[in-house]
Order: sequence, then C-alpha cells, then structure tokens
Amino acid sequence: MIHTLEELAINAWPALQTLLCDGWVLRLANGYTKRANSVHPLGAPRQPLETQIATCEAIYRARGQRAVFKLTPASRPAELDAALAARGYRLDSPTSVQTVALEHCAASAAPHVRWENHPSPEWQAAFCSLSRVEARHQQTLGHMLANLVPAACFASLRAGDEVIACGMAVSERGFVGLFDIVVAEEQRRQGYGRQLVTSLLAWGREQGAHTAYLQVMLNNPPALRLYAGLGFAEVYRYWYRIQE
Repeated sequence: MIHTLEELAINAWPALQTLLCDGWVLRLANGYTKRANSVHPLGAPRQPLETQIATCEAIYRARGQRAVFKLTPASRPAELDAALAARGYRLDSPTSVQTVALEHCAASAAPHVRWENHPSPEWQAAFCSLSRVEARHQQTLGHMLANLVPAACFASLRAGDEVIACGMAVSERGFVGLFDIVVAEEQRRQGYGRQLVTSLLAWGREQGAHTAYLQVMLNNPPALRLYAGLGFAEVYRYWYRIQE
C-alpha cells in the first residue's frame, strides 16, 4: 500500500523534470515545494549507498538546490534515514498519510462548490492568494498543474464574489487523492473545509474511486480533526531529510 500511494502521489503532483537514478526517483521543479524537488527512494540501489547519495547531491547542487529526500517506512535501503542523519541532514515536515473507503465516508457535493476539470486562471490566482504562493513560483505551479496526466478536479467555494476555500483532487486506479485544501484564515472553523472536502470526495466517487487518500502534516491539529471526523485513518507517515 505504501508503494502504491507513493506512486499515486508522485503522479498527482508532477514535477517539471524527473530523473531515474538506480531505483530512486529524482524530481525537480525550480524549487517549488519539497514534494516536487526531492529524491523518492522507491527501490534499492545497486551501487554503494554513500555513492548513491553523493550522486543525488551532485545533481541537485548543479541546479543550485540542496538535496532533499522524502522518506517512508518502505524507503530502500532501510538504513537510508540513518545514513542521511549521519551526513547532517535535518528532519523536516513529518506527515501522516491517511485513507478512507468511500463507501464508509460522507461524500456529497455542497451547492456552493464550483468544480473545474482544468485549473482556470481564476482558480490558480485564488489558490496562490490563499496559500501565499510567492510570485516567483506561480508560473512553475501553472506548468506543474498543466502536466497532470490523471483526471483532476479543481474546486473552489465562494462567499459572495470572493473565493474563500479551494483545493484539488486527482483520480487514478480507483483512488482519489486530496491535495492543497486551503480556507481563508478569517473563514476557518465554519465548516467550509468540510464542504470542500466532501465535494471533492463526491467527485472522486463519480470517477469510480473506491478509496480516498490524503497527506496531512502532524503540526496541523484542525486538519487532523477534520479528516478524522470524515473517517480517515493513518496508513503510514513520511518525512523529509534536508541537506544542511
């Protein structure tokens, strides 16, 4: 299940460039998000581990970036996390990956949620504003979303003429992934996040999905409570190791 969900998440948040390196997937996207600018060690390399790490470091260094590794309990080889820690890599962003069977989950479209099959300029502008995406990364975000291959839904919720919440879902192989759910700070704790999520789940069900998954950082108690209330349960955790 870990390997499947990691593959789905990679496809749902496409990098601008991807390089296969002896069993590992290296992703690059001009430095926008750790997810799209990190090493995903899905398989065990054949060359010595220290050589493999050094190879990855050189690739990112040549592009002016620090090496970042996204690790899970299934990362290979098993001693990778300890090896990175010994090289001075710091631990960052521990995150819970959770799933729920859609047959056991409330999934209904809220009347004020708007769905789009492709991210309109209006949706992207609202997302960038609510998520505080820096201006220098906004073009990269647009290119990444344009590179999506699986079916996707870009949802927004309005109060009057103002977008107060937005997020996206990606459907592939019977799974629907929820990503980047964000609600305007002054509109939180009013049920808008739940309306957005249940609408995206309803879309996923229409696409034939049987299971929903998401990634939520452990330092986000409101989101953890929201997803627990919808029946999501943790499958595993991932974390990053970032080169100092």
